[in-house]
Amino acid sequence: MGLRIVRNVRLWAREVRPTLALALPIMAGMVGQTLMGLTDTIMVGRVGVVPLAAAAFVIAVAHLPLVFGLGLLSAIAVLTSQAFGARRPREAGEVLRHGLVVSAAMGLLAALSMIALAPFLNRLGQPPEVVAAAGKFLLLFGLSLLPALVGHGCKQFSEALKHPWPPTLVLLGGVIINLLLNWVLIYGHWGLPAMGLEGAGWATLIARTLMALVMLGYVLGAPALRTFQPVRWRSPLSRERFRQLLNLGWPVAIQHFFEVSAFVFAAIMMGWISADAIAAHQIALSCAAFTFMCALGIGTAVCIRVGHAYGAAQYTRMRRIGFGGVSLAAGIMGSFGIVLLIAGKPIAGMFIGSPAVVSLTAQLLVVAAVFQMADGIQIVSISALRGLGDVRVPALIAVLAYWVFAVPVGAALAFPGHYGAVGIWIGLAGGLGAAAIGLAWRFHTQTGKAAEHHRSVPPVGAAFPEHGSLP
Repeated sequence: MGLRIVRNVRLWAREVRPTLALALPIMAGMVGQTLMGLTDTIMVGRVGVVPLAAAAFVIAVAHLPLVFGLGLLSAIAVLTSQAFGARRPREAGEVLRHGLVVSAAMGLLAALSMIALAPFLNRLGQPPEVVAAAGKFLLLFGLSLLPALVGHGCKQFSEALKHPWPPTLVLLGGVIINLLLNWVLIYGHWGLPAMGLEGAGWATLIARTLMALVMLGYVLGAPALRTFQPVRWRSPLSRERFRQLLNLGWPVAIQHFFEVSAFVFAAIMMGWISADAIAAHQIALSCAAFTFMCALGIGTAVCIRVGHAYGAAQYTRMRRIGFGGVSLAAGIMGSFGIVLLIAGKPIAGMFIGSPAVVSLTAQLLVVAAVFQMADGIQIVSISALRGLGDVRVPALIAVLAYWVFAVPVGAALAFPGHYGAVGIWIGLAGGLGAAAIGLAWRFHTQTGKAAEHHRSVPPVGAAFPEHGSLP
């Protein structure tokens, strides 16, 4: 009995190391991407509370089409990883060819949606001075969504083929470019006028465009990826391929949309309180997003590795890969929670000088510290389920957690309960906890079914199945 337990522990531990090895560069790239938002927040915050509140408002609203697109494009990583596990490089090439079309189309739609929203900003109940400051930044940030999503599609493909470092280096290079352009354009250096918030918009657009071009050049020309290129780029596009991508991607996109829309609505509710509340929300959310990227990096690695195992019909490994990643994320996020709990006020003081905003941000970071582990568990669990191709029920779990629980509870605590901004964040924390429990249980049941009933099923990458829940 003892030897059996030791052997099982070794088997589980053996899966953690390759997950971490794949996750580290992905985490570095995602943290780098978040650093772009953090530097924008810090540098705009030095201009004043109103520009920071305007930036927070625009970024919150723009995240809706952005994360919808990111969810849709997650199908590229899942199908590429399953094709890789099934040793079907031509199929991976077809995923790339069709995935780039979907990336460009989604990026264009996202950009157009932000341009169409511009005349209606004053109808969202925000302070007039915030709406007035947001106009040009909204248009520039909206245009940057097109290169952001094209670059992300390339990133998904490269990571699924176990080449995560090149996209990571491109993202880190983009952070440096964005930082330099912010310094020049926000504050007015090298003979250019100080453009304030508008300068941050131009910096984001230029940096994301350069990143997308470099990412495209790597994916299309790198010798390491040559085996996985399409046989013929100009062959007629397949409706079945597009349907395969959309069937897998749209439930994830819906889940992303409803999850982030809960945080967007939280930002809008902050605007009903005060400009200080919006600014504090943005700072705390930026910090939470920074820590979340580490969990998301682990989740992405778990999704890819579960996809590899699923494509190779190694069903018993999927459970170990998934729950090994959940444990890893819970430990890392718990450590971040301790840091936020202890150092909330000094962290808030790095962003802005307003004592009122710093004090409120520190209170929000206490709530963020409490939900760190739940955030890590829910993102790794849902990512592992995507590796299985199980996307519809997890999307429903997320919608219920955020919109049936988090938003109503947060609104009730904030306004009738008079907890204000802190009440909104308590509701969000509860939603993350509910999602973590539901999604972890879903992965437990689905991997049990897969191991028991699907040992004789051919790899998913071998055909064009309807992706949904495992039966």
